[in-house]
Amino acid sequence: MTQSKFAVTGGIGSGKSAFMSILREMGYAVYSCDEIYRELLQDEEYLTALRARFPDCFCGEALNKRALAERVFSDEGERAALNSIAHPRVMQRLFERAREPVYFAEVPLLFEGGFEGLFDGVIVLTREDDARVRAVMERDGLTEAEVRARMKGQLADSARRCDNCVIVKNDGDLTALRERARAALQTLGVL
Repeated sequence: MTQSKFAVTGGIGSGKSAFMSILREMGYAVYSCDEIYRELLQDEEYLTALRARFPDCFCGEALNKRALAERVFSDEGERAALNSIAHPRVMQRLFERAREPVYFAEVPLLFEGGFEGLFDGVIVLTREDDARVRAVMERDGLTEAEVRARMKGQLADSARRCDNCVIVKNDGDLTALRERARAALQTLGVL
């Protein structure tokens, strides 16, 4: 069976989840690498790998996610170490479960992981930085400094690195985003 697989990416707070909801409403199969990562946090093999690399981020057997986040978002080398443990496992699980002829995967760190070439097309959501910060502060209860630290860890202008990218500017309401989703799918030859 030939599959057409598309990644949806963009910086934190760019509207990836809203865009994926629109795709789901349109009847497409959608997957979230963030959800797969949350599943990994219940996987003993993964936790063992984390414990070996970040032992001080554990209280007994339990991972202190806040301590891990503070560590990796304040040190690029530590973030790279976490990504080298997490990314291959997340992508493996994604490709094992995605069986539909056409599907979309929300891959927040697509370019940072070098995974863009694994997909037939990429949709990159963009949004003004201050709007992203406000959205994430409201959604996750983080401070502005914490959000900006996470933003700093993501590649800027990452879409320029991709030949098969469609840029979707998320600067309006959900109706505008729905219209832009349809236009992006037409550009990719899905609609």
